[in-house]
Amino acid sequence: MNTVAETPGEHPVTDMKRCIEDCLRCSRVCFSMAMNHCLEQGGPHVAPPHFRLMIICSDLCRVTADAMLANFVLHEELCRACSRVCEECAASCRDLDGMEECVDACEHCSKSCAAMLRR
Repeated sequence: MNTVAETPGEHPVTDMKRCIEDCLRCSRVCFSMAMNHCLEQGGPHVAPPHFRLMIICSDLCRVTADAMLANFVLHEELCRACSRVCEECAASCRDLDGMEECVDACEHCSKSCAAMLRR
């Protein structure tokens, strides 16, 4: 069985699958937390910089997963941006009550995306 994906970075299939799953999870968690927990909490949970970051993180994670699924030649560039945005989102969420699930999802996604970059 070939364990190397036929992709621009020659990533092991298991690493790419894990990254796709982490990106999709992060996308769902960030969107759900923003639309439910943050809107219900109000205050700093809906401060424009934080709320925008959560929505952009959700969208970027979804687009990054789609790029890997499509074997898009520039998926590593998206992974690089996704890793950075997830780091920022985790840091922003860490400062707010009840955001542990978002912090966890963002941290896992950031690490998975960073692992997709060429060494």
